Amino acid sequence: QVQLVESGGGLVQPGGSLRLSCAASGSIFSINYMGWYRQAPGKQRELVARITSSGSTNYADSVKGRFTISRDNAKNTVYLQMNSLKPEDTAVYYCYGDFPGYVPARFWGQGTQVTVSS
Repeated sequence: QVQLVESGGGLVQPGGSLRLSCAASGSIFSINYMGWYRQAPGKQRELVARITSSGSTNYADSVKGRFTISRDNAKNTVYLQMNSLKPEDTAVYYCYGDFPGYVPARFWGQGTQVTVSS
């Protein structure tokens, strides 16, 4: 099995920054996409950003230019650097990874709360 453990959430003022980390462990042969979703109260979960093993990235329009996703393949870890945070970024952030050989292939982290408020 695979486990994903997130860290780095918290409370930050508008305009501030946070860096989320998500480390995968267990029986891992390879990882395709890794990424981050978020879910705000009363809203559907939405994709924030994702990255392939070769470093290709995709971002939600709402975070382009403010968030940066990166990945350390040697450590099976994905990061989300969040700058210029806004109150509307407040949500629980979930990391995920797609692991070939597993059915289902997608595993999720436990979620970490990000609150942007003055």
